[in-house]
Amino acid sequence: MPTLHERALGAYLGLAVGDALGATVEFMTAREIAIVHGVHREITGGGWLRLRPGQITDDTQMCLALGTAILAHSEWNLGAVADAFVEWMHGRPVDIGNTCRRGIRRYLRDGSLEAPPSDHEAGNGAAMRNLPVVIVNVADEPAMLARSLAQARITHHNAASDEATLTLARMTRTLLLGGSLADCSHLAEDLVARHPRFRFRPYPKRTSGFIVDTMQTVLDAFFHSDSFEDCLVLAVNRGGDADTIGALVGQLAGALHGVDAIPARWLARLDPAIHRAVREQTDALLRHGGQPC
Repeated sequence: MPTLHERALGAYLGLAVGDALGATVEFMTAREIAIVHGVHREITGGGWLRLRPGQITDDTQMCLALGTAILAHSEWNLGAVADAFVEWMHGRPVDIGNTCRRGIRRYLRDGSLEAPPSDHEAGNGAAMRNLPVVIVNVADEPAMLARSLAQARITHHNAASDEATLTLARMTRTLLLGGSLADCSHLAEDLVARHPRFRFRPYPKRTSGFIVDTMQTVLDAFFHSDSFEDCLVLAVNRGGDADTIGALVGQLAGALHGVDAIPARWLARLDPAIHRAVREQTDALLRHGGQPC
């Protein structure tokens, strides 16, 4: 059975690998992917961003920025998180979502750490970057939930985004602590019971960056695969916002199966600097939260 460290590292590297794998087919349809790639299962770069093989996108970059801000302070510091997002944006990232950009620019203008409530800002950008909060607060669920919501609302203040971010946090924490697929299924069913728009059975076959579509695709792939590789391949070959879908399903599958389940050929293709940064940050976040690594 994987240790907490192996599960945390599996989740973080799984996120990065899923990001790199999915980015190649982002914004393609499932039919287009089948015509061009057959079954897309190798990290080859390219795609609309013309990435190098193993290069990651804003999903992993924003996670690393958030994790860096957490580690720079002994206590939770939301201002430092917002500053880290500013620094990331000013570094000319390869991609940045519109809601993230607007939220970061608002913070630069007025210093506010919470976006105004919006029925229209329901993208997946808050959920995709939250893993460092889960890892560092794995022993303290109330803190994890409060801080997940706080970092999310810097850019996304939307009920659907909030619910998805918190559900993914709960599921990931459950898996890091040795929970099962069945435990996660209960959490997903609770989300659907409270918010039926997230219903993913039968799978609605929508893969956009709208958080409901993203969650439905992630949950369906996660609960309908038996291995880390099968889970990611199933998810990203559905296309759409495939880098974020790949990142989030990689996070869950990595937390479930542990780092040793990630195919060695995928890890070998991942950008070496990112691979090293993820490993170092995972260890540091666990130590910061008082956990062995």
